[in-house]
Amino acid sequence: MLEQLLQGVLQGLAGNQAGGSPLLQIAAAMLNNNGQFGGLPGLIQQFQRAGLGSHMDSWISTGQNMPISPDQLTQVLGAGPLQQMAQQAGLDPQTLSGHLSQLLPQMIDRLSPNGAVPAGGVDDALAMLGRLAR
Repeated sequence: MLEQLLQGVLQGLAGNQAGGSPLLQIAAAMLNNNGQFGGLPGLIQQFQRAGLGSHMDSWISTGQNMPISPDQLTQVLGAGPLQQMAQQAGLDPQTLSGHLSQLLPQMIDRLSPNGAVPAGGVDDALAMLGRLAR
């Protein structure tokens, strides 16, 4: 099921968001450079500020992805923004952070298949993913 959610998110990021679930829309919006978090570069900074930069680094690298707990993710994103996103998704904040703590490591791992954030940012990563999916 997580693989299906991830595939849906990646399709949504590529511009095919029709019919996407609220969770998928929120996850895609988190990686949008014009969104609340400033896209992947903004999320990287937030993880570093929260003292969890090693988690993000593991998701970007080609090695094992470090797990993140829902509480750690709440620490990174902030309770207020998480509450807003949960309301949009029709979920409680703990449930949303639980889903995102499973989804984000895989999403970011797939957006950085060469072990680095593409120089062109998420747009280049999405183009790369589109080519890989064919």
